[in-house]
Amino acid sequence: MTIPATYAAIITAAGRGTRAGDGPPKQWRALAGRSVLARSIRAFAAFPRIVVTLAPEDMTRGIEELAGPVTLIAGGATRSESVRAALESLAGSGVSHVLIHDGARPLVPAAVTAGVVQALQSGAPAAAPALPVSDALWRVRDGRVTGTASREGLFRAQTPQGFALDAILAAHRAHPEGAADDVELAIRAGLPVIVTPGDEDNLKLTYPPDFSRAERILGNAMDIRLGNGYDVHAFTAGDHLWLCGVRIAHDKALLGHSDADVGMHALTDAIYGALAQGDIGRHFPPSDPQWKGAESHVFLRHAAELARDMGYRIANADVTLICERPKIGPHAPAMMARLAEIIGIATDRVSVKATTSERLGFTGREEGIAAIATATLIRD
Repeated sequence: MTIPATYAAIITAAGRGTRAGDGPPKQWRALAGRSVLARSIRAFAAFPRIVVTLAPEDMTRGIEELAGPVTLIAGGATRSESVRAALESLAGSGVSHVLIHDGARPLVPAAVTAGVVQALQSGAPAAAPALPVSDALWRVRDGRVTGTASREGLFRAQTPQGFALDAILAAHRAHPEGAADDVELAIRAGLPVIVTPGDEDNLKLTYPPDFSRAERILGNAMDIRLGNGYDVHAFTAGDHLWLCGVRIAHDKALLGHSDADVGMHALTDAIYGALAQGDIGRHFPPSDPQWKGAESHVFLRHAAELARDMGYRIANADVTLICERPKIGPHAPAMMARLAEIIGIATDRVSVKATTSERLGFTGREEGIAAIATATLIRD
């Protein structure tokens, strides 16, 4: 769904998470290759404004590691103090509503957030997701059951919890002593809170086993796509050619509408193919004169940006150049570095290699160069 321009997300991440066991605070721990906090932020990427509360000692790390347009706010000693600091930073900014989310809930489904937003758009001053309690409830003392409690009408609270900004800020100002969560403060202030659907996957990482469960959820939800590309360009008169973004002196050039970088074209098509978005010709028609002589990095960069816009990251890229000459080996490291720079991944995730066709076919007769490329895209 489209998030209104006057909505903001607040992500709380100033706590220390001591119950999560040894290691750094849980929001900074890796979860399937990305920090818990980075995943929580990513879940709100559609919001025009994101405010993240951090412990003062984590601010430098936050500036270095948190990508995207986020505002970092120093949090307080308690969750309520941190949230209030974030709310105060938004006062008078034109923001009308806020969704307040635990940074330790990195797997919040989009449908949960959408339910809160829809409730607010329908006029509710406050809305929050929750799940009904389905297990029996016991009272326990010294390891023994001492009694039971009714589960009727009981729900397990989740986040994000959404509010009209002015209303929840007034509630925080009126109750500086804080509360377990923002719904509790809203109730104290007399605000009606609408319950929206929660989700079992929207777990809060609290204890060590929670991280294993989150890994399993991510494994089930991961979307992996493979794409392949193939391109051919004939030789023509010239004194150099471009391969995988590197200029190579040669007694021939490659013929093409653009700079004829056969390796880069194959990789571009591999990315488009993984996204089911056609090929270079769909996005950059050769009939359009503006692409005459264009540098191929324009095409490859567009494909990589399209992948990111669709929620995918490029995990690796592999290009094979098929030719008798020029020799590719001496240039392969520079090619890998250039391709990695363009698509925005580490050089060790890019491979460029070459083979001959044993003097067979058009490449064997040195009439041109062919290239095959494969790209792996992951959305998690």
